[in-house]
Amino acid sequence: MFDDLRNLLAEMQGGVVVDNGSSPTELDAIRAACRDLGFHLIENGKNLGIAEALNQGVRWARGKGYPWLLLLDQDTMASDGYLKAMFETWLTHPQRDAIACIHPRYMRPELGFSPLAPRTRDGSLLWCITSGALMPAWIFDKIGWFASEFFIDWVDIEYCFRIRRAGYQIAQSCEAVLVHDPGDPAPSSMMGFRFWPSHHNPVRRYYMSRNRVVVFRKYFLQLPIPTLKAMYAALRDTAKCFLGERERPRKFRNFLLGTWDGLVGRMGAREGL
Repeated sequence: MFDDLRNLLAEMQGGVVVDNGSSPTELDAIRAACRDLGFHLIENGKNLGIAEALNQGVRWARGKGYPWLLLLDQDTMASDGYLKAMFETWLTHPQRDAIACIHPRYMRPELGFSPLAPRTRDGSLLWCITSGALMPAWIFDKIGWFASEFFIDWVDIEYCFRIRRAGYQIAQSCEAVLVHDPGDPAPSSMMGFRFWPSHHNPVRRYYMSRNRVVVFRKYFLQLPIPTLKAMYAALRDTAKCFLGERERPRKFRNFLLGTWDGLVGRMGAREGL
């Protein structure tokens, strides 16, 4: 991760790393890297969830007066000239003043370039992940912060739905590439059909199931077509999980628990998963 940040640093004014409860050994390495690279470090001491970590980073950057924010996970690697390509997309976009986020092309090591979501009629993605996203600082004044009550999973999709509901645009650069490998994907097959389950851990399955239900309930009437497409994608992902992944009994338990909590509105971090 830090080698990648070193490459991006030449294109950025500053940066912040938010640590969500790493071990003492890991944290020592992170502190040393941040001192070496000149990044600010926020240490939470425990896992506050990806949404809150993103919000902390965004608040720090906005406090510095930065007009644009680049969001990155720890498991991604950007191509050379990444930010230049992203800004070129913004400069040449016919509705650039309405762009709320710009995303790269995502490449998975096993599968190559792989779309992470369906597209709209204008060719843009219906939703996208936060890692690699370039966002103008003003969007957080317009539609608010990431949903910290989600803790993890579907934070990015919910924000993209909020962007679309508010009438703003999601753009994608054809030249910027981000290597990103969500989960721990491994091939599986059944009756001659080959597929790639994500092999997310059982804890993640709870949050994925719960937060999906919350998003579906919140946006179905306002954004019916995107919501139906998200439902279909969720159904496929769940089917691949139960057909080809490890620890299926525990994942099925967490799937049911998450679905119930999503229906009754129980949010935030969940113990005992």
